[in-house]
This record gives sequence, structure tokens and C-alpha cells, in this order.
Amino acid sequence: MICRTPVSLLLSLSSLLPAVQSYSTNNNNRRAFLANAQKSIIGGAAASLFPGRSLAAENEEDVYFGVGCFWHIQHEFVEAERKLLGRSDEQLTSRTGYAGGTKADKEGRVCYHNFQGVADYGKLGHGEVVGMRIPTSSIGDFAKEYFSYFSSKGERVDPMDRGGEYRSLLGLPGGDKHPMYPEVEAAATAKGMKLELGKGNDPDTFGKKLIYVYDSKKYPFYQAEVYHQFHDDFQSPAYGKKYNSLAKLAFDDGRLKITGCPDRV
Repeated sequence: MICRTPVSLLLSLSSLLPAVQSYSTNNNNRRAFLANAQKSIIGGAAASLFPGRSLAAENEEDVYFGVGCFWHIQHEFVEAERKLLGRSDEQLTSRTGYAGGTKADKEGRVCYHNFQGVADYGKLGHGEVVGMRIPTSSIGDFAKEYFSYFSSKGERVDPMDRGGEYRSLLGLPGGDKHPMYPEVEAAATAKGMKLELGKGNDPDTFGKKLIYVYDSKKYPFYQAEVYHQFHDDFQSPAYGKKYNSLAKLAFDDGRLKITGCPDRV
């Protein structure tokens, strides 16, 4: 039930970073693509989740929610996007990632634990989250969904995962000053939980019925590695190949980006 990557896989992922960063001269097109992708994504990792989509025209905003391991929570929010917004596979915006820390590394990266010691999200003070772009008017509905993911006692469903990486947190543009914040607060109250402004690098919330609230402009979302997208978790039966294949679909159409972290791409 623990949201951990096996040691052998971490070694494998760590070994991929040099390969991503150094291709032979016979692979100029691929190398150019990766270089351009890294410049645009790593350099702007804290930017909008989907910069190609018009925020004003669609009245949508980037938000994030976290509670325990992000594998399970991403699946739940994918289902929420389908149910609440009627989105197709090609329109899904839920992505695993990291948020709530006060910094990235000097290259703008935030990464999963890896043996190269590259931008470890835990050491940088971040927690696991799922980021998404949704209509402003739907933030209250998604907050209700989020609080339904807690147990009847107000705890995360993977209590064996401990530490600040698994704390409960959410991010809105402007934090508690966001116009939809009262609806988020009402959803928390209905679940018997309390909200507290996060200061960055905050500790675990287990046993406290507490969720840290962050201003997502100050504490932005960093997309997790492609490996961690649309992944099966250890709490539920496998979600199936169709769900897992959403990672390839999103990578191929540009919704998932190369992060510069040890990864499978």
C-alpha cells in the first residue's frame, strides 16, 4: 500500500537522465526536440499546466489537490473530470506532480526520489499533488470530490505513507483570497476538517484533520515524471491498460512534458 518506487526501478530511472541529456550526432532531430522541450518546460516548470489553452476564453484555472500517494488521487480526479465536466481522454488535465515547497533546484526541477540525488521533492519541501485545469465555477464541486477521498475519520486512505511528502494540501490562485475559497472551506467543514494557510515545507498532517492551503502563484505546481502518470496504485485493483495508456496519449499530444528528472522517456 505504500507509494514507493522499487529500488531497482529507481536505479533504472536514474540511469536514463544522462541518456535524455546526451544523444549522438546521428540523432539531431531527437536531440533538438529534447533541448527545446527542456528549455520551454524546465525553464518554465512553474507556469500554467496547459499554457496553450486560453484561460480567459474558457474561464478555467490551474489548481491542485494532494492527500497521500498521488497515483490513487490522480485516478479519482480523472474520474471526476469525466463525471463533472464530461471530458474525453484527450481533454483530461489531471497530472501528478509536486507542490508546497519553497524552491526547485537551480535548473527549475522538482523530482521524485532518485539515486542521483537530483532535485528530490522531499528534500525541497514539496508534497505529492494532482494538478488540473478546471472551470472556476467548478472548484467547489472538485473540492467536494477531494474531501470525499478522505476516510470517514478524516484521514488519508494510505496511512502507511508518512512524512511531509504525503501531507494534505491544496492550491488555488490567491490561496484563501480566491473567490471560490468559501466553497472549499464549506466542503472542509462538512467533512469535519480544518484549513490552514501553508508556509511552505510544511510537515505531515496525519492525525490532525488538517489541510494546508497554498497560493498556487507563490507555491506552483511542478509536473511529475512521465513514469508517475496514470499509474496503478497499491490500494486498488489495477486500473487497466486503457487507463495506463493515457500517459502515452498525453505525452504524444503534448499535455505531458519532459521534466529533466530521471524518467522513462
